[in-house]
Amino acid sequence: MAMIALKAPDIKVTVVDMNASRIAAWDSDALPVYEPGLDEVVKQCRGRNLFFSTDVTGGIREADIIFVSVNTPTKTYGMGAGRAADLRHVESVARTIAAVSEGSKIIVEKSTVPVKTAETIKTILGANTNGLKFSVLSNPEFLAEGTAVSDMLNPDRVLIGGERTPEGERAVQTLAAIYARWVPRERIITTNLWSSELSKLVANAFLAQRISSINSISALCEATGADVDEVAHAIGCDSRIGPKFLKASVGFGGSCFQKDILNLVYLCERFGLPEVASYWRHVVSMNDYQKSRFAQRIVSGLFNTVAGKRIAVLGFAFKKDTNDTRESAAIHVCRDLLAEQGVVVVYDPRVPASEIVSDVLGKNAPANPRLSVAGSACEACNGAHAVAILTEWDEFKTLDFQKIHDAMPKPALLFDGRNILDLAKLKKIGFRVHGIGRTPE
Repeated sequence: MAMIALKAPDIKVTVVDMNASRIAAWDSDALPVYEPGLDEVVKQCRGRNLFFSTDVTGGIREADIIFVSVNTPTKTYGMGAGRAADLRHVESVARTIAAVSEGSKIIVEKSTVPVKTAETIKTILGANTNGLKFSVLSNPEFLAEGTAVSDMLNPDRVLIGGERTPEGERAVQTLAAIYARWVPRERIITTNLWSSELSKLVANAFLAQRISSINSISALCEATGADVDEVAHAIGCDSRIGPKFLKASVGFGGSCFQKDILNLVYLCERFGLPEVASYWRHVVSMNDYQKSRFAQRIVSGLFNTVAGKRIAVLGFAFKKDTNDTRESAAIHVCRDLLAEQGVVVVYDPRVPASEIVSDVLGKNAPANPRLSVAGSACEACNGAHAVAILTEWDEFKTLDFQKIHDAMPKPALLFDGRNILDLAKLKKIGFRVHGIGRTPE
């Protein structure tokens, strides 16, 4: 919405939410989401044609186009629990739109939703409005956290799905014209509604599949003496494969990959495709295996026990240049180490200490004296038996590892869960080093 406001200054963009504290944060100097470049865009547009408000009904009445951007988490109860998307917020928004609208509107699905969700929205709108016409479009988001602003400025594609009717085509072209303010027309792809809804799930599934594939090979590399980075480079040079998303790591995280794959699994099950469902479920299983395998390597490296031993965890966000911790590999690794009676000290440059503790222990859980949060990487590493890098923050590449080594009990162990460090140099300092998909040194 901030990018639309920036590129289309004649269009008024209002972001509404019932959460007053969240809206206040968007109107402050400390935005609730960390994303490189976003502060500048918001501050340039805010108060001009970008507004944040808790007046949900007023925003709906005034709008010609409504982007539905609500949470669609994985269900934790009932039918499809652990796989299906929870669409209660989507339905709630549709009912609110139907109840307060005074004119016809274009409704745009921005949330990641299962195929046929647009049918639900259309049914609710059709049953609860008096003669008003609504066009429902699918416009899934493909930006990546950490590079969202540049992704929006220069997207690979913008996808818009709509009904194959004259009214639907007009709605598609209306939305396409907004994106065309800065996106070349040949990058604006139009499809039917169902192709657009499914494309987002499939795109994330394919990307996650590549990560799980190379991570599965990383285990084989460690067992055989091969180097996973060399293997990834060799296969990535094949034009049929390409180099992207072949970086071995402790595992993928974030709000989309696991949720969308599980949603795809549930869809396959519902449509009677158990073999297809099983195929995609194993992508998530491999990711879980990689996270638990990393924690087990730490335990093994520390002579099969971490009880009472201090372990520095550097990085908690699921990737660099974001403060998002959803499904972060660090959460699972920290929990495994605490379960082994380890003393875990976490440092992340962007994630607040309260969020780290809450993510690891659970909301409202009692404090655990063996979990703490440090104010710097050096503080976390001071006196640690092992250092584990879980997020590829750039600052970790330039730490004074000689100083860190000197302040650690010996042997000093370092586990690079993102393969961002020069392990040969660390070995010369005196570290016992472990990378992903590399033979321990």
